Parts: sequence; C-alpha cells; structure tokens
Amino acid sequence: MSFDITQWIVRIPVLLFAITIHEYAHGRAALWLGDPTAKRMGRLTLNPLPHIDPLGAICLFLFKFGWAKPVPVDPRYFKNIRKGTIIMAMAGPLANLSLAFIAGLLIRFFLYPSQLYLSVLLDLILMNIGLGIFNLLPIPPLDGSHVLENILPLRASMKYRQIGRFGPMVLLGIIMLDNFAHTGIIRTILIGPMFFLAHLFAGDNLLRLLRFLH
Repeated sequence: MSFDITQWIVRIPVLLFAITIHEYAHGRAALWLGDPTAKRMGRLTLNPLPHIDPLGAICLFLFKFGWAKPVPVDPRYFKNIRKGTIIMAMAGPLANLSLAFIAGLLIRFFLYPSQLYLSVLLDLILMNIGLGIFNLLPIPPLDGSHVLENILPLRASMKYRQIGRFGPMVLLGIIMLDNFAHTGIIRTILIGPMFFLAHLFAGDNLLRLLRFLH
C-alpha cells in the first residue's frame, strides 16, 4: 500500500469537509421535514468530529475508501414518509454535487498557478462527485437504496427491504474484491460519470489541471 503524506495533508481536510457537508445536508433536510432527531443528538453541525466513524476512518487509510457515521433520522416525523425519506436521502448527494459544481466554476474561471490551491480544487471536485454518485447506488445502506425503496410499489418495496439486509455484506465484498483482487468494480461504475460531470462543471481547464498535477 502506497502512502503519500503530502497528498493526504490536502486530501484529509477536503474529504472531512465533503463527508461533513453530506451528513449535515441529511440532518438539515430531515429537520426541514419536521424531524429534530439529528439536532437533538448534536449531529446537525459542520464540526466533522461528531460525523467520524472509527471503522470508516480506518478503512479510509487502509483501502482509500471510508464512510461517515450516518445522521440519525426518524421518518415518523415526516408528513409523507415515502416522499420525505426520498428528499432526505437525496439531500446528501446533492450537497456534494453542489460543492463539486462550485469547485468546477473555480477551475473554469479562477485557475491560479498555485500547487496547493489547484490540488484542493481537484480533490474538491473529484471527491464530492465520487461521494455523491457512489451514495446514489441502490445498494443498502447507501442513499440510493432509500430512494429506490420508496419509489417502488409497496409490495416490491417490502421485498427489496428484505433483500437489502444483505446489502452491507455485498458492498463490503465489492470493496474487498476491488482492493485485494483488483477487480475495479467501483472504479468501472464511477469513473465515467465522475469525469463526465467534472468536465461539465470545470470545462477544458479540468484537463489542464490534471496534466499540471500529474
């Protein structure tokens, strides 16, 4: 496993920021929909510490893939549980894609020749797009699974929930295969949409940035 400390000095704050915004958006959407659970438990905050999951942080360093502690949500507060759950679940990925859009505008119009500045922008756009798209995959417990479960008809939704119990094991299995068998499953799913959106947001300056930093 290669470990470049200079890359991680930039990458860790950017990743913590992306994860924090993601979880904060879930909690803020839930509060807007009537659920005060995250606020009561101190999770409606931009402080990254309450959002850090120890196992997720360890996996981040070992496998370059990790996760945050999910914001607690009680859908019983929502006037319409299915609609409210979809809005709450989409809030996190949309927050990440919004951050990536802002980073893309900075790359497109304010590309200054500073190594640190450019590294932060590249990590901001790619990490936030990656986090946003990854969480939209319909594999429990990712956000996309909550969206799909509440779009499906009731009978199909219940069946999907039953199958979804195996989702975390499937997800962990894919991550392990990617890291030890080098199957590239996650990369194959994410790489195309990631660079399509990154180029859409940042324009041709994204290619210049990639050439400059690599």
